[in-house]
Amino acid sequence: MVDTILHNGRFTTLDPETPDATAVAIAAGRITQVGHDRDIMPLAQDDTDVIDLGGRRVIPGLNDSHTHLIRGGLYYNMELRWENVPSVSDALAMLKRQAANTPAPQWVRVVGGWSEFQFAERRMPTLEEINHAAPDTPVFILHLYGSAMLNRAALRVLGITKETKDPPGGVIERDARGHPTGMLIAKPSALILYSTLAKGPSLSPEDQRNSTLHFMRELNRLGVTSVIDAGGGGQNYPDDYDVVSDLNAEGKLTLRIAYNLFAQTPGAELSDYERWTQMTEPGAGDAMLRMNGAGENLTWSAADFENFLEPRPDLAPTMEADLEKIVSLLAENEWPFRIHATYDETIDRFLSVFERVNGHTPFKTRFIIDHAETITPRNIERIKALGGGIASQHRMAFQGEYFIDRYGAEQTKQTPPLRSILDTGTPLGGGTDATRVASYDPWVAIKWLCTGQTVGGTPLYDDGNLLSREEAVAIWTTGSAWFSGEQDRKGRIAPDMYADLAVLSDDLMSVQDDAIRRITSVLTLVNGAVVWADAEFAPRCPPMPPVSPEWGPPAHFASPAERQPALSPALAGMRACADGCASGCGLHGHNHQIAWANPLPVHDRKSFWGALGCSCFMA
Repeated sequence: MVDTILHNGRFTTLDPETPDATAVAIAAGRITQVGHDRDIMPLAQDDTDVIDLGGRRVIPGLNDSHTHLIRGGLYYNMELRWENVPSVSDALAMLKRQAANTPAPQWVRVVGGWSEFQFAERRMPTLEEINHAAPDTPVFILHLYGSAMLNRAALRVLGITKETKDPPGGVIERDARGHPTGMLIAKPSALILYSTLAKGPSLSPEDQRNSTLHFMRELNRLGVTSVIDAGGGGQNYPDDYDVVSDLNAEGKLTLRIAYNLFAQTPGAELSDYERWTQMTEPGAGDAMLRMNGAGENLTWSAADFENFLEPRPDLAPTMEADLEKIVSLLAENEWPFRIHATYDETIDRFLSVFERVNGHTPFKTRFIIDHAETITPRNIERIKALGGGIASQHRMAFQGEYFIDRYGAEQTKQTPPLRSILDTGTPLGGGTDATRVASYDPWVAIKWLCTGQTVGGTPLYDDGNLLSREEAVAIWTTGSAWFSGEQDRKGRIAPDMYADLAVLSDDLMSVQDDAIRRITSVLTLVNGAVVWADAEFAPRCPPMPPVSPEWGPPAHFASPAERQPALSPALAGMRACADGCASGCGLHGHNHQIAWANPLPVHDRKSFWGALGCSCFMA
């Protein structure tokens, strides 16, 4: 029996047996046959759903190998997203409108996914502008792992005053009289940022459920059909997994989710894993929701936050002893694990621990190094020898300019060394690390992989560290499947694989580079069922409940997946000036050619903000 046939398409199958095809047959959630229309169309029966793709490109459903969907889903309906917003003035207009919509005691939250380099003005909004846009509603704006901006209303609600002491690992910026300005700075730990964000009100359980549904719909719109959730601070197991568990029990998940368990309490990490190894095991669950192992945080003493505005942090001397106990427990119980590691110096220390544990308790399953921006060839080979893989995300697309300024353009060319990882045969998965720093949009990541450009257009890599478009899709599909041990079931368009597919709005293999990040899906299938449809397929789109609460930003603004950036004539002129001339800006009186043509002086905050915007902000 054939349930569905897709035909008249251009399939990128990633299957060496049938690299190109025009049609597939689907039955009981699996692909049963792949080939050309002449081979597949005769399989149609009276009740087969036959879908003419009109020549559109089809790829395996995208799989984010490192994201934070479960936590992100609980907050999605509360967050104002600035992805694809073309200017500071547009961002502030959105902020003003959302502040008017947001009832007390709720906050307006802009939590990651944007960079000042995407804006025409090539600068951050100022605290003065934020306070003008939202004088009465508390506002929290997260900028990468480096800082957060609070308006005066948020300072009042949080009780941050002249007398408030700086927390460990963070700085409350103050004016000349000692009063807090509203800027929180991670020096070097992001704990000050996330602990402050955690003090904001949450949604009700029913609204969290609605929020998760809408977040999954947004990812389906982008062609995502699977994710691996890397846990997160404040994401406690099993309590904070109730929403996705309930949705799965009701058959309402529209993404396949493999989740990792993240140690929560400094000093009690081993206790967490001792308890969890008695409660669950890798693979527990089903094809839509399953436990994947430990991490990305195994022990807090091993955290090396990638705040490129600050020097590389040195890990505590107790790290090795803390980590070895936990990795030994995981190896004994045959748990896969993953660990956050930005810098090669950190990875080197981790691998020494892993090799020692492997010597007395050989690893029987995979492990994952997450991020690995500055990893060296030697440590790539050590990971491969131990049976591990590397999950890479597009964080450099948002922080590349800062990395250039601190470490230089030459070092940046191999940050991360994507081509070297592929050439060694080490498993490599694509992902986003969404939602708090980088965007959850996979097409921002795929454009970065193929062009080496930041979201602001700064080139980072030589041609030798760029991937082809098919290679980029492969690490986001077949590559990512390895990281949940599902490479035999997903990631290719081939017989007996899950019928998880994305029909694209534009042909990835032929569009101009700048058009890659605007690609979406016009038809997304998970387990052979349509979970999202648009354009000529729109009548097939499953209905969704309205956004709740009704004041939530997704109810009032186009999502990043729907948003097409467009500059006003005045702003377009400003950007053209910045691109092509050396005259001073009429608005600020400075020469912002420096912001486009030179490594940025971000180590000198006064010069940096003077170049990019108003020096009064950070002077």
